[in-house]
Amino acid sequence: MPPYVAPAWLPGCHAQTLWPRALHPTPPPYRRERWEAPDGDFIDADRIDAPPDRPLLVLFHGLEGSSRSPYAAALARVCRASRWRLALPHFRGCSGELNRRPRAYHSGDSAEIDWILARLAAENGERPVFAAGVSLGGNALLKWAGERGAGAASRARAIAAVCAPLDLAACGHHLARGFNRVYTRHFLTTLKAVSRARLKQFPGLFDPMRMEAASNLYQFDDAVTGPLHGFAGADDYWARCSAKPWLAHIRVPALVLNARNDPFLPARYLPGPGEVSPSVVLEQPAAGGHVGFVSGPFPGNLDWLPQRLLHFFDSATS
Repeated sequence: MPPYVAPAWLPGCHAQTLWPRALHPTPPPYRRERWEAPDGDFIDADRIDAPPDRPLLVLFHGLEGSSRSPYAAALARVCRASRWRLALPHFRGCSGELNRRPRAYHSGDSAEIDWILARLAAENGERPVFAAGVSLGGNALLKWAGERGAGAASRARAIAAVCAPLDLAACGHHLARGFNRVYTRHFLTTLKAVSRARLKQFPGLFDPMRMEAASNLYQFDDAVTGPLHGFAGADDYWARCSAKPWLAHIRVPALVLNARNDPFLPARYLPGPGEVSPSVVLEQPAAGGHVGFVSGPFPGNLDWLPQRLLHFFDSATS
């Protein structure tokens, strides 16, 4: 499949985070399931059905994403047209309903990835399961694959990560600078709203004054995400959950796709061939932004990315 090349009319650094609402693709109708988690919590998964002999693709969304995110809707449309089955599990609290337990989700949530893929692999029998992750979901998926090594093959035949923030410290600090603060404010608006609701459910879970005062992701993760999930703070969380150190341990076919003009992660922090295992394909186009990859004439479409993912998974098993 041809590599991604941005149309001439497209601005340099684009991100679906700020993609105009009017241009979002409309997803096909999903079938929703509620799954009980091992700890007594729940998650909601949206499905696109196809004949049972067709491949199953699992998509893990990004920070505060959902099955309605532009990249998810675009993938759902292509899966339906290609007669692929799709499962889109929501991280806790992202499906429109607050979860039962105090915890939420985070960039290194490999245990959550594992039980979800184990459930779907058992459901799917001998038929192939593929997994893709976008941004936060991609980082968590790569970390999971690195931790499990050859054992990951029992859950997924091949994986792909799109615009994963492979170095969380580099990404977090970069988002606190210049124009990137627009993205930070976008995330903090929803993160703080969910956090307020979680505090009503579990008073004293974290310091509400520090949460409200947070003006960047470091301050929010230091006050909320880190302590909520057993980390000493943002530094500990970011150091232990970055996927980049795990890339050398991946033993299933893996596509790691990062645009070099991604406004979330500067190109100098992207991995080189010597930092990954032979199972990992690094794809680093000059353009693409953060999960942008817009193609076609103005105003563009988001079809290139889902086609790239399906092409990679087809080639990984041929």
